[in-house]
Amino acid sequence: MSTLKAWDTINGALGTCYLNIDGKKEEVLYLKNIEAKVKKTKREIKVLGQTGTKHKSSGWIGSGTMKVYYSTSKFREMMLKYIKEGKDTYFEIIIENNDPSSDIGRQSIALKQVNIDNVVMSKLDINSTELDEELSFTFNDIEILESFVPVVGE
Repeated sequence: MSTLKAWDTINGALGTCYLNIDGKKEEVLYLKNIEAKVKKTKREIKVLGQTGTKHKSSGWIGSGTMKVYYSTSKFREMMLKYIKEGKDTYFEIIIENNDPSSDIGRQSIALKQVNIDNVVMSKLDINSTELDEELSFTFNDIEILESFVPVVGE
């Protein structure tokens, strides 16, 4: 019987995240966590002769959240550009999982046409020694740049 090797579980702290905004790629050193999800949209289908409702996939929605240390003005500047000039910013996020102790290698995912939903414009907190903020976003396309290599356990 095959089983998962303990060292093939991925350490969530080992990886990198990059933003590609207007052709400028930068590592997101202030990232605490990020999660992107795809949710299928479905239509309800009624079928003659059956009382149950069927479902058919009809599209998808890409969305996510990221928590960052409150140490960059980048997202506030994007929002201010939209507020003042009506110019929205779409960019790319590249997320790489790379745990060197794992035999399954690395995975790299590109989220494309990312758009920020909300931004904390200003913040103080007397109970915090490190400020952070959570941003939600949507994306319109996704690409797997590199996949984990399947390993058969022993």
